[in-house]
Amino acid sequence: MTAITTTPIGSRLDTALGRLTMYRLVLWVLAVLAGYSLLLNVLGWLTFGLPEMLAHLVLCLGLTYASSQGLAALFHVRPHTESSLITGLLLYFLFWPSQLTQGLQVAEIGGVALACVLASASKYALAWRGRHIFNPAAAGAFLAGLTGLNIATWWAATPSMLLLVLPGVLLVLYRTRKVIMAAVFTVVAVSIVAADLLRAGLDLPEALWQTFAQRPVLFFVGFMLTEPLTLPPRRWQQLALAAVVGVLFAVPYNLGFVANSPELALLVGNVLAFAAGQRGAVRLRFEGSRVLTPTTTEFSFRPERQVRFTPGQSLELHLPPDKARDRRAGKGDGKGIRRVFSLTSAPGAPLLTIGVGTAEPVSSAKRSLLALAPGDSLTATTVGGDFVLPRDPAAPVLLIAAGIGITPYMAQLAGAPAGASGATPAGTPTTDRDTVLLYLAKNPEELAYAEELQRCGARVLARLADGSAPPAFMHNAGARRIDAAALQELVPDIGGREVFVSGSPASVRSLRAAARGAGARRVHVDSFTGY
Repeated sequence: MTAITTTPIGSRLDTALGRLTMYRLVLWVLAVLAGYSLLLNVLGWLTFGLPEMLAHLVLCLGLTYASSQGLAALFHVRPHTESSLITGLLLYFLFWPSQLTQGLQVAEIGGVALACVLASASKYALAWRGRHIFNPAAAGAFLAGLTGLNIATWWAATPSMLLLVLPGVLLVLYRTRKVIMAAVFTVVAVSIVAADLLRAGLDLPEALWQTFAQRPVLFFVGFMLTEPLTLPPRRWQQLALAAVVGVLFAVPYNLGFVANSPELALLVGNVLAFAAGQRGAVRLRFEGSRVLTPTTTEFSFRPERQVRFTPGQSLELHLPPDKARDRRAGKGDGKGIRRVFSLTSAPGAPLLTIGVGTAEPVSSAKRSLLALAPGDSLTATTVGGDFVLPRDPAAPVLLIAAGIGITPYMAQLAGAPAGASGATPAGTPTTDRDTVLLYLAKNPEELAYAEELQRCGARVLARLADGSAPPAFMHNAGARRIDAAALQELVPDIGGREVFVSGSPASVRSLRAAARGAGARRVHVDSFTGY
């Protein structure tokens, strides 16, 4: 193992969250919030009535699940159960529970039911090449509101719910690495809303309290705005989107048949994000695999159409579940069927390739990959990420890879076609950029892509934990711990290089600190939480 130092709390949190996909984490957080809302009702802090809340919860979950299953069968696609349950829980918090003590509120219940069905339908009807354009819960709530049957109230934004909404949102944002995006939206939206309240005569503390406790700012940004499938691919685009949606969220307007609402602000943002990103899912045909190291395997896929990406970015694969295989292995890993992998092939290459750690114990996702046969079909949904080289091909870089963290660098060292945003121009040999690669591995057998690295022209340093010598073309960095002093000695001009660090969260945290301590001014990171 690579010798590292790390923050115990951060390491434990990364390890715990790494056991869950983003979808599973959001599902569990929303489920806890739903249970908390029922408890608040029992305690008298919410006054909907427990039977009403239970009926409302069953209605939202039941209809989104059933409609999702039915529509998936109709369109001959595999339903995503976790996604449907998340949508149902979101709608549970968006609409008021109907008061059954006042008689059966047919219109209100019908409006919620319609929102559930429309939310599921939006994933198929309001989609392009298999990728839904709009946040399903927002689309369902908005369309149901146009009928006049019911209107979303976002009742999750109540002071009593804030106690768990805040930590739940922070947990999701930490897992999805969208804290800065959320901060931009929050600052913009809160500034506008609070300014209006100040003009209305409130003092600053009261204006801020009302904004956070009685407006759905936190719930909106944590569970809906940052949904990965409806985000643009680049960080600067996401930050710009957050600012625009923040304005639309906070500024009051009325266009006749529509007025400002959180769901409308989000839908407008979804359109902007769709225009900026990879439009639509892509079908991939599995071509084959090859063993890179005793614990690493490369998988190759042929896309039905060209996939636009910048070297260093990743794509999300929709993996085929094999329940029988999971039962034989004990059980699934509880992470769902969507996984994000760094692309190792260059843009424009006929095949898309990914490198995956396949050491025992093999997870459910890796079993799905290893069980693929040539000709099997998969779907790639989103492509994105900001782990890309400087636009200036003359800018020197230091690439630090810990174990499987080598994968995003392979596409970068292979070059990129002209016009790829954030990449070197077409035909630029990788040797034209002053590149140093520091590769940390257990032993020489665990150095993946050794042949490709020998051809790339970069200066390669290898730090092997067992103290053995790396291949002759690599400079031996010894077996010492990579701290600030070691980095400064290995790369004396580190202060003049942009530094990129890739690997497990613990490795990235330690190596980023070492790079900063050695004098690096700009450090980019890419973490692999493990599948």
